[in-house]
Amino acid sequence: MTRRFTDLARGLRGHQRGTAITEFALTAPLFLLLLMGIFDYSWQFYARQVLQGAVAKAARDSTLEGNAASQTALDDKVRTAVKNVFGDATVTFTRQTYDSFDAVGKPEPFKDKNGNNSYDAGECFEDINANGSWDADRGRSGNGGADDVVLYTASMEFNRILPVWKMLGQPQMTILKQSTVLRNQPYNAGANANPVKCT
Repeated sequence: MTRRFTDLARGLRGHQRGTAITEFALTAPLFLLLLMGIFDYSWQFYARQVLQGAVAKAARDSTLEGNAASQTALDDKVRTAVKNVFGDATVTFTRQTYDSFDAVGKPEPFKDKNGNNSYDAGECFEDINANGSWDADRGRSGNGGADDVVLYTASMEFNRILPVWKMLGQPQMTILKQSTVLRNQPYNAGANANPVKCT
């Protein structure tokens, strides 16, 4: 058996077809891996576009007074739009409400007694989200009221369709997030009560 293989290898050594077979055997795995990576990246790009479109539509609808009381129906629309294409996806939602666009993601203001540029226990702060403690993000949960600015985020966790990531030692599941920021319509009088607390 070994001698037959050796004779075959000697015969192919000077033959062009033998060289082509060897080159293909060396380059094919890398080429296939690259091809699967391109397909997988394109699929994830498509997933992001589906999620972005669904989130943008839901966010526009959520600013209207008729949708302010219950956000479940809007979340269900986003979930349905995503699951029509990605059936195994898990879709979750968060809403943070702010008084203005420039407040999005900002910490609650506090009096920095010791000048270390960070909040320490006992320092006075403005409890903007009314939860009784200082927060690095002043946003309030929920869709807020009239004229409030809402940061609406949808997260989509799904299984990648090709095993290329598993072959590279990466997790097969991936999470995509899409956010949008909009202002609610002035459908009633907003309330802004931000008591100062020192704890």
